[in-house]
Amino acid sequence: MDIKNDLSMEQTILEVAEKLFLEKGFTSTSTTEIARVAGCNQALVHYYFRTKDNLFNTIFEKKFRMLFEHLYASQNFGNISFSEKVRHAAESHFDLLTNNPKLPLLVATELSRLPENLKNLRNKLQAVPFELFTRLNNELQQEIDEGRARKIELIDIIITMVTLNAGFFMLLPIANGILQLDEEHTKELLAHRRNENVQVILNYIKP
Repeated sequence: MDIKNDLSMEQTILEVAEKLFLEKGFTSTSTTEIARVAGCNQALVHYYFRTKDNLFNTIFEKKFRMLFEHLYASQNFGNISFSEKVRHAAESHFDLLTNNPKLPLLVATELSRLPENLKNLRNKLQAVPFELFTRLNNELQQEIDEGRARKIELIDIIITMVTLNAGFFMLLPIANGILQLDEEHTKELLAHRRNENVQVILNYIKP
């Protein structure tokens, strides 16, 4: 077996499946279509991933891990302030969704369809978010004690950030459909919304 070509086809299947899942959702995407677009037979898709569920979960986990890696990077900026770490986390989250604009709708749809996926993801990714959450929570408590932040829970900050950013991308296709925005105006809207969302989150924390 040519290992290089083997890995290349496996990656091609992943990339094709990700694109189709994001465009059409899990239910409307078949392994037959994935194989056709990837340029292989259906048996090869099953050889690598066994089932469509396994293939989808591989991609789903990858996207969630990517998000946590973006957020975790905010802890590696030396002695920057807590608010700057929140800013970085919010901007990184927004940028991740800019590159994956259909991800919020897919996540919401599939977690509603199979809520047990959330438990499975939490079990697989527990170490990274728990460490991140603990460190940020300790910093937030210090900010509160020293009067630089109001009494607030870290989970509320995270929920606010995710709601603002994900909600925008879920509504963006509707806005584009109504306003008929061209590429340049869409870029301007994204830049404006990115800045506005960050300011809302930072103001939410202030005492």
